[in-house]
Order: sequence, then C-alpha cells, then structure tokens
Amino acid sequence: MSKVFLAGASGVIGQRLIPLLLKAGHTVAGMTRSAGKAERISALGAEAVVVDVFDRDALIAAVVAFGPDIILNELTDLPDDVNKIAEFGDLNARIRTEGNQNIIDASRAAGNPKILAQTVAWELPDGPDAVAVRQLETSVLAEGGVVLSYGQFYGAGTYNPDAVPAEPRVQIDRAAARTVELLDAPSGVVVIID
Repeated sequence: MSKVFLAGASGVIGQRLIPLLLKAGHTVAGMTRSAGKAERISALGAEAVVVDVFDRDALIAAVVAFGPDIILNELTDLPDDVNKIAEFGDLNARIRTEGNQNIIDASRAAGNPKILAQTVAWELPDGPDAVAVRQLETSVLAEGGVVLSYGQFYGAGTYNPDAVPAEPRVQIDRAAARTVELLDAPSGVVVIID
C-alpha cells in the first residue's frame, strides 16, 4: 500500500478521505496549517503535519521527511460563509498557484511521488481564480499528475448541506470515495460528478 501525503486534510473532503485511505490500507500524513486542527487529523488516524503551504522550505522538509508515494492536494482557501466566496478569490487563487507550485517543488525534492490535485468541474468567470485553475491543471499535468475536477459538493459540512446544487455536482462522500479509487489513475483530468 502507499504512503499518502494529504494536503488540506482538515477540509470538508480531507476529513472524509483520511478514514477511507486508512481503510484501503494506506499510511496517511494529514497536513494542516492550523495547530488547532491537528488534533482532529490525529483523531481520524492520520499523522498530523502542521505546516503552511506558503512556507516552502518547511513544506519541502515535511514532505521529504514523510517520504510519500502519493501527494493528494485538496487545498483551498475558502470562507465558511458561502456568501463571502468573492472576497476569498485572490486567496484561493494564491493557494492554487503559489501553494500548488510549492507542493510540486516538495514532490521533486521527495523523489517525485505522484501528485493528484483538486480543481473544479465548472467554468469559472474570467479572473484570478480561473487563471489559477488553468495554471494548477497545466502544472500538475506537466508533472505526470492527475487533476481531480470536482463538481459542486453537497451534503453535510458543505456549502449545500440540505439542497442539491446545479450541475456539475457531486455528493461529498461519493467524491471522497471516488478520489481514493483514482490514486492509481493515469495522468490526465478526471471529472468527478454524480
């Protein structure tokens, strides 16, 4: 089985991925930038790694120390309140560009484990976030990685806990299960929708 370095382990999909990855026999390091969330990651059974993706040197050291076979980038920088998403556009774009590049640099330093990275299955309006998504996808594919192109999440803990959003969409637990199935997928873009 594989050693999986999960960036974004405390997020809505990250917390669902940890038990599924462990059940599939993988060893998991769950990364979060928040020391306060490390306890939750440990409680789920992963090795908690507290590091900020923007601290390139610390990230590289953490990834090299763990020695993963797979890096799963589920990082986003989104508000808890869906109505504030527009205010986070630049922050989320930065995590998809600078943050993703730091993950690629860490991967290279750790012997080039396979990278799988989250993106969205819908067309974003022109702007920093759309440019960032294209950059993330291009850079991950250039490394021989897999782009996980998710529909809008719905289900407990998502922006759509009680309602089914417009297509493209995917129920959050189905998205997590599908992600684990795709760890061996060949390089390319995989759309994950209902």
